[in-house]
Amino acid sequence: MRKSLSKKINIFLSLDRDILKGYYNPQDSSPLYKRQLNHEFEQYLMTCVRSAKRDSKIFYKINYRSESDKQNAEPLMYAIRRHFSEAKAKMAHDFENFRRRTYMLLFVSMSVVMICHWVLPLLLKGEESSLHSGLSNSLDVFSWVILWKPIDRLIFYWNPFLKDISTLEKLEKGEVVLIEVED
Repeated sequence: MRKSLSKKINIFLSLDRDILKGYYNPQDSSPLYKRQLNHEFEQYLMTCVRSAKRDSKIFYKINYRSESDKQNAEPLMYAIRRHFSEAKAKMAHDFENFRRRTYMLLFVSMSVVMICHWVLPLLLKGEESSLHSGLSNSLDVFSWVILWKPIDRLIFYWNPFLKDISTLEKLEKGEVVLIEVED
């Protein structure tokens, strides 16, 4: 049986001057280490780590031909690390917003349910009729319906956020291996 998820992921990059230009946003005139990454290059990196598991390690294997090309390795890695550090911070912020909104929704839903379950017995005090039974059953169904979405979101929707944060952190902290290529 073949495992499709890998514990070791290699991302191959080249420091050839023509290829290096494609790694950065062409409209950005900042120094190399501060430049924004090109969207296609970011997509390439994200595609490379699609099969990453929780305990996978990422290696950036960078090929170079000369010492002048090798000097571009550090600015390139700094730009990659900075890019994914900012992306991770944004994703962590989005996750905190998600959690805050979901807990607030759960709190409001619980409040509505508790108020309804507290008010109904006061309104129908002492009456044992089919109306009381029907309203009580309807209130139970309403309670399930109003609580369903916040509970569902808290149980199932948080994992993609954590997976993305973990992937971005791995991309930020990946190890660099420099490989000299002979002409």
